[in-house]
Amino acid sequence: MKSGIAIDQLSEDVRPQDDLFRHVNARWLDTVEIPDDRAVHGAFHALRDQAELDVRELLEEAAEASASGGGDDDPRTEQRKVGDLYAAFMDADRVEELDAAPLAADLADIRGVASVGQLLGLMGRLQRHGTPGLVEWYVSNDGDDASRYIVQLVQGGLGLPDEAYYREEQHAELRDDYVKHVSTLLRLVDEPDAHHAARRVLELETRLAKGHWTRVDSRDALKTYNKMAWSGLGSLAPGLDWSAWLAGLHAPEGAFEEVVARQPDAFTAAGEALTELPLADWRSWLLFHHVRASAPYLSSRFVEANFAFYGKRLSGIPRLRERWKRGVSVVEGALGFAVGRLYVERHFPPEHKARMERLVDWLVRAYREDIEQLEWMSPETRGKALTKLERFTPKIGYPDTWRNYGPLFIDRDDLLVSVRRANAFEHDRQLAKIGTEIDRDEWLMTPQTVNAYYHPGMNEIVFPASILRPPFFDPDADDAVNFGAIGAVIGHEIGHGFDDQGSRYDGDGNLTDWWNEDDRRGFDQRAQALIEQYDGLEPAELPGHTVNGALTVGENIGDLGGITVAHKAYEMSLDGAEAPEIDGYTGSQRVFLGWAQVWRTAVREAEAKRLLAIDPHSPPEFRANVVRNLTEFHEAFEVGEGDQMWLPEDQQVRIW
Repeated sequence: MKSGIAIDQLSEDVRPQDDLFRHVNARWLDTVEIPDDRAVHGAFHALRDQAELDVRELLEEAAEASASGGGDDDPRTEQRKVGDLYAAFMDADRVEELDAAPLAADLADIRGVASVGQLLGLMGRLQRHGTPGLVEWYVSNDGDDASRYIVQLVQGGLGLPDEAYYREEQHAELRDDYVKHVSTLLRLVDEPDAHHAARRVLELETRLAKGHWTRVDSRDALKTYNKMAWSGLGSLAPGLDWSAWLAGLHAPEGAFEEVVARQPDAFTAAGEALTELPLADWRSWLLFHHVRASAPYLSSRFVEANFAFYGKRLSGIPRLRERWKRGVSVVEGALGFAVGRLYVERHFPPEHKARMERLVDWLVRAYREDIEQLEWMSPETRGKALTKLERFTPKIGYPDTWRNYGPLFIDRDDLLVSVRRANAFEHDRQLAKIGTEIDRDEWLMTPQTVNAYYHPGMNEIVFPASILRPPFFDPDADDAVNFGAIGAVIGHEIGHGFDDQGSRYDGDGNLTDWWNEDDRRGFDQRAQALIEQYDGLEPAELPGHTVNGALTVGENIGDLGGITVAHKAYEMSLDGAEAPEIDGYTGSQRVFLGWAQVWRTAVREAEAKRLLAIDPHSPPEFRANVVRNLTEFHEAFEVGEGDQMWLPEDQQVRIW
């Protein structure tokens, strides 16, 4: 049996005892060239490349069949919709010919706004079709009662990544470039005095940003759970014409009767700004955001102008992605599960699902044993943690019930209209959930997505088909490597149910305190120790820039628990037998090498800085090297004092 470790890639110059990440990945990092149409490349991205090629083939076949009248040519069928939308995007000549014409009616409406109420009504209508708004929203479980849906209101209105970009001195030059970008887009639609309007847009957004919560506060499950009746929003932000906005959204009766205002200060600030800033500034702001949202579906002058800032300037990406790749993304966004159904039929063998189910079972068993043996947790809390674990629902590969896109009509000759219809379809589908029974079969990721997630309100872990490939999951590889790779990812997602925020939800998905005070205090102390450990870390390529331990603590707890329990699950799977030595490595060593392989990633400098500011995940090198907290890692590689990965036991953080 092959080990599944890329032995020829292991570094002879970097020892695992000094840097596991670079021992496994240094040779690759020395030779890799990040494709010039992206900011990041690595193990995840190689799988995404393959999934993208697989989907492209499916879309081209669907588009060709639709054009020739082959198969079922009823425009209501999902394969026809997939083919027609891809064909509409790939018809570059038609898009160039139309240029800005598809925007004309909306631009006239924006320029004709004469009151705040009219502004909010139009904002709602444009949001329904895909334009970002002053208040964003989504539908999810109610924290008080996870068996019902509720609308969650989220702060919005900014064109830069988050509020910190409007106040920190390190982003001053970027703010100047943002003004130039806003001005460029406004000039493309013949806005008079575009530069002055752009300056006013920045000032308006700076005003909004002062009311926005930080990313750390915004991930706090308790702080963001502010449930109120719809009437309460009038008191929270009286300057914001909520009724006009709701009418523009075309929300069904009663859908917003009760809501969760996740960052109430942001809505108050927005309401005050609406009453105090000139209406002309708001028209410019809405004009810019509408053009920005529409730019990917317009002629090349819009596409290239938008990419120049959001791709090249913000993330350091040298070149725009090829049109077919962008076309795949558009169809994925609009009809992702229709594509997923085609994808699974061709690319996901049933035996992969069966083996994944076996791995998940081992990880759950390992977590159960781990929780049962926790010395710092009382029997009372331990029992509730075990109850939550028993109620976990694993979803693997693809949904049991496929999403129905029946009412959505795609026009092969009108790209922007088709995209807007798709946005409106999803908007209406989400709001239609209110008042209905929770759909526990629903997936939030398509099968062709290379990722995984934990949903606290559903208490479920989800693993789409596309991540179940090497180096994450190799059906021909040694179990140790699969446990270290996809097994640790499984453990990571289970771990989110017990991280600093997921641990606030019970086994039914309710936001409730199931801990006794001493246990919660002990958990918080361990989480704080992990925050402090990560706060001092500097990526090797970015000296002077440090990880935000508070922002990343949830993912760091997931990583720490994931690899800890994956190693334990591997040992349990041996059932007392001695692990074989393969390629000169013990079973434990292969688990950790498999873990480090999945974090093989190279990032452009601009993107690395952006991610440090906004991403709740730590840089890949620190995700791999979280193993320095594990006694099992020290024993596997005989790590000793003086080695760079050495961490004395009293400084190791162990939560799960």
